[in-house]
Amino acid sequence: MTGVVITGWSTVSPAGVGRAALAAAAATVPAVATVPAAATVPVGASAGGGWPVEPLPAAPVDVTALSDEPLPTTTGHALVDFDVRAHLGRKGTSFYDRATALAVVACGDALRDAAVQVDDGNRARLGVVLGTSLGSFRSTSDYTRETLVQDKPYLVNPVLFPNTVMNCAAGQAAIRHGLRGVNATVATGPLAFLDALRYGTNAIARGYVDAMLVGAVEEFSPHRAWTTSLTGQPVPTGEAAAVFLLARADQSGWVGPRREAEVLALATAYGPGGGPAADRALTGCVTRAVRRAGIDPAEITCVFTGETGPEDTDEFAPACAALGHVPARMRVSRLFGRCDAATGGLALATFLAAPPTDAAGRLALLTARSPDGGTAVAIVRGWPDAGPADR
Repeated sequence: MTGVVITGWSTVSPAGVGRAALAAAAATVPAVATVPAAATVPVGASAGGGWPVEPLPAAPVDVTALSDEPLPTTTGHALVDFDVRAHLGRKGTSFYDRATALAVVACGDALRDAAVQVDDGNRARLGVVLGTSLGSFRSTSDYTRETLVQDKPYLVNPVLFPNTVMNCAAGQAAIRHGLRGVNATVATGPLAFLDALRYGTNAIARGYVDAMLVGAVEEFSPHRAWTTSLTGQPVPTGEAAAVFLLARADQSGWVGPRREAEVLALATAYGPGGGPAADRALTGCVTRAVRRAGIDPAEITCVFTGETGPEDTDEFAPACAALGHVPARMRVSRLFGRCDAATGGLALATFLAAPPTDAAGRLALLTARSPDGGTAVAIVRGWPDAGPADR
C-alpha cells in the first residue's frame, strides 16, 4: 500500500465546475446494466456486483461557439459557457489558453475542497503534477501557423509562446496558487492521469513533498475534434480537468476535514506492438496491483476503463482475466466524451462521487491503455462517508 490518501478534489467538465456538478450529472443520466459478453474469465468465475450500473451516453451539446474554424460536427462534450475570468478575475488570465484555464481553476477548487490554505509555511512542501497528451494542441498549432503566415520574425506574438510548452498548465497553476514544491507534467496520452498519480505518490513517499495536486487536463479544440473524427472514434470529443489533493495518511496537517480515499496500488507495463502483448501486460499490471494492495480480487466490484466503443473490451477483458470474475464496468466517456489524458481523472472523480455505501470501503480498479502497448492500472479504496458533497 502507498499510504497516500486523497483529501479533496474537483473537476471542470461538461457537467460544470466542482464535485457537486459532476455528481449531479452522473446521477441524472439514465443507466443500463451491461456486462460485455466479450469479457471472458476463467471457468467457474462469476460476475460481481455492488456498483451502480453503467450510464447511457449523455447527449452532446452545440460547440460551434468555441471555434471560428470549421468543425467536423457541430456537437461535442464541452463546457461551452466556461469563463476563466468568472473564477479567477481578469488579472493574469489574459493569455491563458483553454487547457491552462481549465487546469488552474480545477487546482484552486481542489485546494478549497481539501480546506488547504497555502502560505509561506507550507507552499514549499506542496507540488503539482498534471497529465496531458501534448499540452494545448490548439496553442501549438496556432503558434506554428503564425510563424509561417506572418512576416518573419516580427509579427509573431511572443506572449503566446509559453502556451505551446507542454508544462504550461502545471507551471501556471503553481504560479497562480503559490506552489513551490515539485512541479511536473506527464505527457503520455491515455495513460497520463494514472502515470501522474504514480508520479505524485512517489514524490510524497520519497519525501520530496508533503502533498501533491495530481490531475490531468484536455481542452476542446477543432484540432482534437478533427483528430477524433478522422480516426473514426465512436465517441465525440470532450474536455475536462480533474485534480486531486494527495497527502500521506500520517500527515495530520494535510489530510483536511476528511479523507476521501486511499490509493492502494499502482502498476505500469508495456506490451510491444499492442495486441496480445498489451493484453498480457495489462493482466500482469492488475495481478501486481492486487498483490501490492493486499486485497482479495473479489472485493473489486467495478472497473473504470478508458474504452469508448460498445464492443471494445481491450481493457476490461484482460482485467477480468486477472481478477477471476466479471465486475461491473464503467466507461466515463459515455458521460463526458473522449477526454484522452483526462479520462482517468474523470473515472476517479466519478468513483468518489458515487453515493456512499454501508460497506467498510469500496474498491475500484482504474485501467488505461495506449495504442503503442502502454498499460497502467490503479486500485483505490473509497470510504463510506466520501460520497457527493455540496462543496
